[in-house]
Amino acid sequence: MLKKMETDNKSEEKDGLKVEVETAKENKKRSIGYWAQGHALEDLVVKQSLLLFLIFVLILMFITNRYWCSKQLTEMDKLKNELVRLNDDQVKLTSQLSQFRRQLQIEEALKENGIELKKNNSTIYLIKK
Repeated sequence: MLKKMETDNKSEEKDGLKVEVETAKENKKRSIGYWAQGHALEDLVVKQSLLLFLIFVLILMFITNRYWCSKQLTEMDKLKNELVRLNDDQVKLTSQLSQFRRQLQIEEALKENGIELKKNNSTIYLIKK
């Protein structure tokens, strides 16, 4: 019984010391020196380290995603420009082919009707010096 009372007294003394130590820490946290020396930020970093790590990971993901999207947009612009260029080339080739076809059709029609066509290799316009 005596031992139990002694242990209760010791635990009360320990609890009392803990309470005194905690109040001393609280008073210390309120002092200007505590803030000026940067201990407040140290406590904040220690307590919120997991949150800070999560924020850092999210920032990295944001930067990576932005870089990837930017790369995709430049690739899309390149492909659009190439598509416009290929469209222009296709229109030019189509017009050239249709012109060539017309010329061949005219030559064939003339041959069918028995009319001889002589090709002129000279220029139409004469350039005077």
